[in-house]
Amino acid sequence: MPRLIVIKGADEGKQFELTENLVGVGRDKANVVHLHDTEVSRRHLELRSLGAGRYRIVDLGSINGTMVNTQMIRERELQPGDHIQIGQTILVYSGSRQEHTVVTSDLADRIRMVARQGDFELSSAIVKRVNENEGSQILARPDKVQTQWLRTRLANLGVMYETIQAVSHIMDVDQLLTRIMELVFTSIEADHGCIMLKNSDSGDFEPKSVRYRIDQPDAEKMVISRTIMDYVLQEKQGILVSDASKDDRFNIGQSIAKFHLREVICVPMKGRHETLGVLFLDTQSSVKSMVASGSETGKFTEEHLALAIAIAHQAALAVEETRYHQAMVNAERLAAIGQTVAALSHHIKNIMQGVRFGSDMVNRGVLDRDDTILLKGWKLVEKNQAKIHDLVLDMLNFSKDREPNIEMVNLNKIVEEVLDVVRGRAADKRIELVWKPSPILPPIPADPEGVHRSLLNIVSNAMDAVEERESPRVAVQTILEADGEWVRMIVLDNGPGVPVEKRDDIFKPFVSTKGARGTGLGLPVSRKVFREHGGDILLESQVGKGSKFILRLPLKSAWLQEGNGTMPFLPFAEPVEE
Repeated sequence: MPRLIVIKGADEGKQFELTENLVGVGRDKANVVHLHDTEVSRRHLELRSLGAGRYRIVDLGSINGTMVNTQMIRERELQPGDHIQIGQTILVYSGSRQEHTVVTSDLADRIRMVARQGDFELSSAIVKRVNENEGSQILARPDKVQTQWLRTRLANLGVMYETIQAVSHIMDVDQLLTRIMELVFTSIEADHGCIMLKNSDSGDFEPKSVRYRIDQPDAEKMVISRTIMDYVLQEKQGILVSDASKDDRFNIGQSIAKFHLREVICVPMKGRHETLGVLFLDTQSSVKSMVASGSETGKFTEEHLALAIAIAHQAALAVEETRYHQAMVNAERLAAIGQTVAALSHHIKNIMQGVRFGSDMVNRGVLDRDDTILLKGWKLVEKNQAKIHDLVLDMLNFSKDREPNIEMVNLNKIVEEVLDVVRGRAADKRIELVWKPSPILPPIPADPEGVHRSLLNIVSNAMDAVEERESPRVAVQTILEADGEWVRMIVLDNGPGVPVEKRDDIFKPFVSTKGARGTGLGLPVSRKVFREHGGDILLESQVGKGSKFILRLPLKSAWLQEGNGTMPFLPFAEPVEE
C-alpha cells in the first residue's frame, strides 16, 4: 500500500497510508494528511489516484509552493522514493508494489527452495565468476570498467542511491529491496528475480523481494536453486551459469534439471563486515527459443554479472544502514521510556510525600481539634494537588498535537494579566517587578490562552531564580522588532544565570533546576506553544548576573486564512539592542 512518511518537520516520524482516490495534504484537519507545519497551507496539495496504487501530486496554488526532489512543480506523477518538500516538512512517497512484485507476506508461498543432495564435483560450465568484494571496487571506480554499457548502467545507481537514502530514513527494508529489484529489472533482462536475506535470529535465508518480468499465474512459483545459492555462499563468489542443466557441479541438485533453468546469475550481498544474503536472477529461455532468435550466448553476459555484484553490494550496505538506524531508534526509545518513568516517578514521589504529610496534619488536627494544624495541613494538600494538576496538564500539552486558537490579541494586555497573577507572590518575596510595554505594538495573531500560560511559566521561573538573590528583580518588556515583522516579549531577571553547557538542557522534558518544586515540563511546553505559532523562545544568560528569555511571535501568521494578504514567514531577525 502506498504511503507518505514524514522524515523532517513538526510531524517527523508520522506515516499516512494512501487508500483514497483523492488525498488532501495541508494544515486543515479535514485533510487525510494533516500537518502542523505553519508554513504549509491549509489545503496545500492533493494526491490524485491513477489506479494500481499510483498517484499524481497536484499543488493547489499554495503560497510557498511544492517541491519534488528539490524541483518546484505544479503537478507530476510520483515515483517510489520521491522527496516532497512543503514548508519545512519533507515527506517520502513510498509507492505501492506493482502487480508483478509479490507482497512480502506471501513470499514464502511463492518461492520453491529445492535443497541439494550430496556434494558435487567442479567442472567448466560456469561462464564467469566474480569475487564478492568486487562489487565495492566497481562502485568505488566506475570509470575504470571496461565497457560503455556497464558504465551507463552504473550511472543509474545514482537513482538507487537516492532511494536508499530515502528509505534509510524510514527504516523500511522491504520497500528498499523492492526498489532495488525494480532497478535490477531495468538494467538486466531477467525473467525472475529474488533477494534472499539471512534472518539474524535463526540464520535461515528468507525471501524478501520477488519480481517477475511477466505476471505469473497464482499457481506458479519461482524456483530458487539451493544448490547454486549454497555454492555462492560457500565460495564467496558471484557466478553466471549458462545452460545450468548441463553443469556437472549442479546436476545432483534436482531444481536445475527439473525446471530447466537456462541461465542463472547469483551473487552474494556482501556488506561491510558480513554477507547478508544473495541476489538470485534467472531466465528460462529454452533451447528452441534461442535457436529461433539466433542467439548463442543467451540473455546474461559478464557485464550483467558485474552490474549485479555492484548492485548487491550497494543493497547490502543499505540494509546494514537501515538495520543500524532501527537498532539506534529502538535503543533511544527504550532509553527515553526509562528516563520518562524515572523522572515521573521522582516528581510524583515528591508530590505524594507532600500530600501524605498534609494528610497526616489534617488527621492530627481533627483528632486534636486544632484548627490551626488542620488548616495548615489542608493548605499543604491543596498545594500538592495543584502540582499534580500542573504536571498532568503539562504532560498533555507536551505530548499531543495542538493547533493554536488564533485571534487578534493585544499582547500588552496579556502581559499585564500575567503580572497581575504574580504580583501577590512578588510582594510576599519582596521581588521588584518592572513592566515596560511598547507604545507602538499592533494587535498580533496569537492564541491568547497559550501565550498567557507560556509567559506565566517564564515569569514564574524568573521569580524562582531571584528568590535567594539580594535585591531580587524581574523585568518584562514588549518590543516591535526593527523589520516590523516580529514582536518579542523579554523577561529579564538578576538570578544566578544558566551555565552555557546547560542552556540547551533546560528546554528538554523533565529537566528541572528547581528540584522538587518543578515538573521539568514548563519550559519545553512553553517553547512548543511558541513554535506552534511559528515563533520560538530563546535564552541569553550570564552566570552570576542573570538571564534573559526572549519570546518571539510573527506578526503575520500562517494559521490565518490564506488569500488575505498572509505572507510566508521571514527568517528570524537579528536581536535588537534593548
